[in-house]
Amino acid sequence: MTKVVCVHTAMALVEPMTKIFKEILPEVRLNHIADDSLIQEVIANNCVTPAVRRRLLAYYMTAADSGADVVFNCCSSVGDIADLAAEIATIPVFRIDYPMAMEAVNKASRIAVISTLPTTLEPTRRLLERCAREAGKDVTLVDGLADGAFAAGQSGDGETHDRLIAEAAMKIADEVDLFVLAQGSMARMEKKLAEMTGKPVLSSPVSGVEGLKRFLKSYKL
Repeated sequence: MTKVVCVHTAMALVEPMTKIFKEILPEVRLNHIADDSLIQEVIANNCVTPAVRRRLLAYYMTAADSGADVVFNCCSSVGDIADLAAEIATIPVFRIDYPMAMEAVNKASRIAVISTLPTTLEPTRRLLERCAREAGKDVTLVDGLADGAFAAGQSGDGETHDRLIAEAAMKIADEVDLFVLAQGSMARMEKKLAEMTGKPVLSSPVSGVEGLKRFLKSYKL
């Protein structure tokens, strides 16, 4: 049985990802490694610190040592570290947001990147730019930071979280053809934003696992 280890920098996606895997990849053995001190340190320093990088790389290696066949990285803020790990790890490291990014650049040339954390904007932009190069496409990226939404969500104020995301999206809706939700925790807004803007909205949790399923079929473990 294929073993997948999800690596999280926060607790919010542990339960949702477990449910999504049961629906899309029930045949894999799933485990989680979650350390919410990672995202707290990233937010406090407004960047991925060397200490966060070292701990993440250690978690990826721990997953490999535990017998994992694939690491599934669940945090877009540390996507660059996942890419680094993919070059040096003994097993594949798959980014949750990679399938979403590829779909975005294949569907649109003017793409909004909506995020509740400034630390997620640049890694997501770099991923979209990389995917555009891979696809031979030219894209224009427009940032939409829902400032304060992450803190609201962490405190349990889902209404404010959702309102701030909607406001950030509506401010730039006329400039773009498609929206990308940079964090998995924002997936709940996918349908609502599509209805509000009349434009496609992509999120990463479901598309990420669907992409992993395709990857597992093609990759010889």
